[in-house]
Amino acid sequence: MESIFSPIRNAWRIADIRKKLIMTFLLLLVYRLGVYIPIPGMDRSVLAAMVAEQGGLFGYMNIIGGGAFENASIFAMSITPYINASIILQLLTVAIPALERMQKEGEEGRKKLAQWTRYGTVILGFLQATFMYIGFGNAIARPSVLSFLTITFSLTAGTAFIMWLGEQMNEYGIGNGISLIIFVNIISRGPVAFSTLYNIIKGYSMDGRLAVGVLIVAAIVLVFVAVVVFVIFVTQAERRLPVQYAKRVVGRKMYGGQSSHIPIQVNLAGVMPIIFAMSIMSFIPTVFSFLFPNVTTGFVATLKNFGRSPIYMVVTALLVLFFTFFYTMIAFNPVEVANNIRKNGGFIPGIRPGKPTSDYIAKVLNRITWFGAFFLAMVTILPSLLELITQVRIGFGGTSLLIMVGVALETAKQIESQLIMRHYKGFLE
Repeated sequence: MESIFSPIRNAWRIADIRKKLIMTFLLLLVYRLGVYIPIPGMDRSVLAAMVAEQGGLFGYMNIIGGGAFENASIFAMSITPYINASIILQLLTVAIPALERMQKEGEEGRKKLAQWTRYGTVILGFLQATFMYIGFGNAIARPSVLSFLTITFSLTAGTAFIMWLGEQMNEYGIGNGISLIIFVNIISRGPVAFSTLYNIIKGYSMDGRLAVGVLIVAAIVLVFVAVVVFVIFVTQAERRLPVQYAKRVVGRKMYGGQSSHIPIQVNLAGVMPIIFAMSIMSFIPTVFSFLFPNVTTGFVATLKNFGRSPIYMVVTALLVLFFTFFYTMIAFNPVEVANNIRKNGGFIPGIRPGKPTSDYIAKVLNRITWFGAFFLAMVTILPSLLELITQVRIGFGGTSLLIMVGVALETAKQIESQLIMRHYKGFLE
């Protein structure tokens, strides 16, 4: 126990790190206070009923927003417009050579792309706010031009303010600001999850089956802990390709001759495939619920309740597999890696430089991606599978788990690097 808390005490003793931790906490506190600031002219009970009855995209937005959606808060859209703008710009960077060159220009290029991301966030935020105003017409007390401007501008300004808070955390705090905001939002739903587990035990105890309720809750908790441990293991796992650098003489000095490696993460795509797949799968029942609110039978009713069917899990898993390979292809280029190895006078033992090296890297990457894709698919459908078996609605999904673990590890590494710079032991030894 002493070794666990000693890095935290060491970090708090250092004035610079202590200031960053305090600033991060205060900015997160400002955000959590904003979750409870209502939008003028919008009925909170209508949005809360949508989350409770339909779930789907609304439940996803509510979890990512830390309850801001069901509170009809100015932060109801959370940071999703910023995430969408970042994804779009990243895809355009791969497709448009001018943006790719700008990305490689260094600090100036990254500043321009960051500025464009801000503009894209405001534009997408206003569009999303407009769709919310149209779709949630029954939640608006007095529809008019003034209410449209008030609600859409409030939602857009809320998203812009969250983006600004994240940038302030990046500059004056510790960790990635946007990731920490999402992390805190997910953690804030913890009391709701505990309340759900308590209601399970209470419901079974009223029927005289207390032991059954306790066993179900214990099984859910054990599965949750096991999944968290497995997610940590896979998130940290990597395949290391050995690289040998040839010796070369420059003047009177000899360079090279050492061995190194190329680390390839097993879960290279991160949480993005799940976000893409969940957005598409949540979009279908949400749209049909808007278009046909009173239809309760037939094919339309099946699509409205698609999120609760076993076919939903199969289709979602297939989409996660597809997007994992798609995003990995964008994030990692074997040809570029092979060319960089050759330019630096290196080679993979037993593999000829050039095309054979790129083919070998692509082959290894393909095998690793299959494992990572099945891992993401399993983490995605496991909560739905548990809900199907236990008939209990579980508050945490695969996306939430991956975000929590990823942000926690990333923040711990940043604090560890600060401690190592000052000759203290870090967290992840």
